[in-house]
Amino acid sequence: MAEEPTPPAALPSGIAGKCTSLSADQLRDLAKYAESLAEYREQESRLEAEDESSDEEANDRPDGVPAGASVTIKEINDNRYRYWQWRDGDKIKSKYIGPANPDD
Repeated sequence: MAEEPTPPAALPSGIAGKCTSLSADQLRDLAKYAESLAEYREQESRLEAEDESSDEEANDRPDGVPAGASVTIKEINDNRYRYWQWRDGDKIKSKYIGPANPDD
């Protein structure tokens, strides 16, 4: 490589300046850390999005369906139906939601 690389425009200048003083080994360690941190942040974002969709789903629960209920798909006579399902003591209770989409 003939010239020192130019830092990305989106990178804060303070970080780029500090990186120039690091050794090659330290830069490789930093790159591994940055990649791991990016993966962690992406996973956090996905989990937050899932939590938000779960909250929206929880708001759609009819009366009498507890917060711990989950959606179950049952096949009856070659037709698929969605049910809320939860445990109440030793019993499993269900409440009909409607037909399941073919993609479910």
